[in-house]
Amino acid sequence: MKINFFCLVGLLCCFAVTLFGQDYKETPNIKSRIDLKPSKTVLLYPKGQNGRVGIVENGVAVTKAPTESNGVTGPEVCTRGGSRSNIGDDARMDFYFPEKNATGQMLIMTPGGGYSHVSTFNEGAYGSKWLTEHGIAVCVLKYRLPNHHRTVPLDDAQNAFRYCRYHAKEWGINQIGVIGGSAGGYLAASCSVFWTDSITRPDFTVLIYPRMKFTRGEKCNTRDNLIGPDSLYDNNVADHVRLLAELSPGNHVNAQTPPTFIVLCADDKSVPATNMIDYYTGLIKNDVPTELHVFPSGGHGWGFSSEDIVGKGKDRFAAYRGEYYASLSRWLKERQNDIKK
Repeated sequence: MKINFFCLVGLLCCFAVTLFGQDYKETPNIKSRIDLKPSKTVLLYPKGQNGRVGIVENGVAVTKAPTESNGVTGPEVCTRGGSRSNIGDDARMDFYFPEKNATGQMLIMTPGGGYSHVSTFNEGAYGSKWLTEHGIAVCVLKYRLPNHHRTVPLDDAQNAFRYCRYHAKEWGINQIGVIGGSAGGYLAASCSVFWTDSITRPDFTVLIYPRMKFTRGEKCNTRDNLIGPDSLYDNNVADHVRLLAELSPGNHVNAQTPPTFIVLCADDKSVPATNMIDYYTGLIKNDVPTELHVFPSGGHGWGFSSEDIVGKGKDRFAAYRGEYYASLSRWLKERQNDIKK
């Protein structure tokens, strides 16, 4: 039987798209300090955030349509340090898989940036390098910035869970957790308390210097970018205070909140270490397995920018990074035991 060459090429192309997802190219394409490229990149909303549809595969609605648009238009912007802003229609997931010793675990990574940008190198690609070297698959979520549309980041994160759960078996994944720093830590904690079903509930949570509590009168870029500055609510202060309490994850911890690993520094000037108290206390009161590490110095935003990546003397957290990595590695291995319970 003769097969037309062009038909064969077309079939192979279709197979490649099915296997590897959309061939998305970063624009602008700013290179990080490491040579690590995602195995594939998948757009969360192939028809854009106003398309009223999520990801559909073989007639199956794998993810949900966005609840609302963030109102962002125009091209994305990316700094040399990998901070991406103006993310709208091209919200997406970058996937990294370990080359060996896979543990069966995956982490959905929600980078920080005060909800004004997404730190795709420090808390994205660099974190993926460390995690995949330890056998853990990673989905780096380049989520839409809220731009005062508060449902937007959580919508994107929950859709990332839906997509990863749908493909977990074919990837050899049996646990999916979430990891985030700063505003991304707030998003990771939101995933952990505002989940809607077993699909969107993380199996475990890693919080790195997370913003966890909103109060009126405090300087907080994450809060302002999520719902607007205090001045917008001056005519109804009581409702504003109630809204801030509603959005603070520590007020929603219960016995079903996933096991949690928390790490931060006592000298953090951007997010005071004390902002973790309500969340941590809630975990303890509800007998949720938790581990808290407060290191004396390092400040904020150190992420996964170790000296082997950024250069000797340029890692503010260098004195404690070894302890942190060892503790996190051990804790992640312990989470594998949760499957057997």
